[in-house]
This record gives sequence, C-alpha cells and structure tokens, in this order.
Amino acid sequence: MNYFVEGIQGSGKSTMVAKLSKEHPDYAVFHEGDYSPIELAWCAYLTEAQYTEVIEKYEQIKEDIEKKTVQEGDRKVVMYTQIITDVPGFHKHMEQYEIYNGRLSSDAFEEIVLKRFSKWKDDKQIFECSLFQNIIENQILYLEMSDEQIIEFYRKVAKTLEGKSYRLVYLQVDDIRATEEVIRKERSDAQGNELWFPLMIRYIEESPYGKRNHLIGMDGLVSHLEHRIALEKTIIDKLFAGCTTIRERKIKTS
Repeated sequence: MNYFVEGIQGSGKSTMVAKLSKEHPDYAVFHEGDYSPIELAWCAYLTEAQYTEVIEKYEQIKEDIEKKTVQEGDRKVVMYTQIITDVPGFHKHMEQYEIYNGRLSSDAFEEIVLKRFSKWKDDKQIFECSLFQNIIENQILYLEMSDEQIIEFYRKVAKTLEGKSYRLVYLQVDDIRATEEVIRKERSDAQGNELWFPLMIRYIEESPYGKRNHLIGMDGLVSHLEHRIALEKTIIDKLFAGCTTIRERKIKTS
C-alpha cells in the first residue's frame, strides 16, 4: 500500500504525512524537494548538456550539486533547493530547469509526468502533494488548461495507476480564508515578517491565469483555491472515489 496526501496549502498535509509515517515506520516518505519516483517539485530536470553547464558555472559548489543529483535515464534530477549555499544567483538560476510554472508546453509536461507515473512500481511509500497540488496548479495557473482538459489528463493518470496499491488521503478544510490566514501568520519569522504569503501571492498574481482573471491578494488566492478544490473533488468523484479517504479539518483561529 502507498499513500498520496493532498489538500490545499495549510490543510495539514505535513502533519498527516508525519502521522502516517509514525504508523508505518518502514515506509519511505517523500516531501516536496526530495528526489521522488513520481514528482519533480522543487527539483531541476536537466539534460546532460545543461548539467555540464551548471557544473562549470558553479564549480565552487560542484560537490554539493553532485551529492544532490540523481541520474534518471538521459536526464539529471537535481534537488537544488536542498543545497545550502551563499553563491549569488544559484537557486534563481536553477529555477529555469524546473518543469512547472509554464516552463514546458502542456504536451511536454504531460509526457514527463505520465512517464514517471507509468514507471513507478514501488510499495510502502508516502507522498506529500505529489498527485494533485503542484501538477494542477501548473495546469490551472500557468498552462491555463480548462477543467475538462485537466480531468482528461487525470484519466490518463488513473489508467497508469491501475493495479497499483494506493490510498489518496484528501484533507478538506472548513474555511479556506481562515486556513490561509493561519499559515500566513505561522510562516513568518521571529519578528513577524511574512515569509510564505508574499511569495504565494506573487505566484498567483504573476501567473497568466492570475493576470487574466485579476486575482489579487488574499481574495485572489481564495478564489483560486475555491476553484482548485472544486476541480480536485470532481477528479476524485470521477476517477479516484474508490481509493480516497476524505479527512475533514477544522481550522483553529485562536
């Protein structure tokens, strides 16, 4: 049995992953930024030529890069967000090699994702936001795919997962705005400076979908998440109902 833990930002995915990991200590756990057999969030996906260029450009941290690199066919997967360095511009440079945020066409993106799901044959694994969140946000916000196109994509995903043992644990919040306000405060530094929220808002506002639909600030974020939740529930109902557990989570605001 494997587990996919999904839900919007702040719904408690990390807490649920920790709980499942405690219940299943022999399971491997994959968070965002880890090298995962099915997902590439916060990782660079490079050709051999691109990797050589990166090594040459950042030769002073070559060993650090190599330690966080996995060979995958003719590609190199670099867990660059796990590399702690003060080398100017390194992380910003590596962002361009991610497959998300509209950096690839919908067809190229789909091909990579489906190939990884198809090749995945492991067991006893727990995945945090690897089935929905990063994929769907890229499809909505940056590729501007319609709900129907995204559902059709997930028909293909469901097909690749046939015969594999897994459970989707979906965390459903009772109040989207309150949920985001809580993590807005929680993900701040000791001086109260917000760290996560400004980045999330910029991610929404600067996306093609966000610009076209005038998604601004907290209202824009809530509007996007309402749409995303509705779409994810439709996907679950149509394709994953038999292997999904819905967990209700009430947000404590005080």
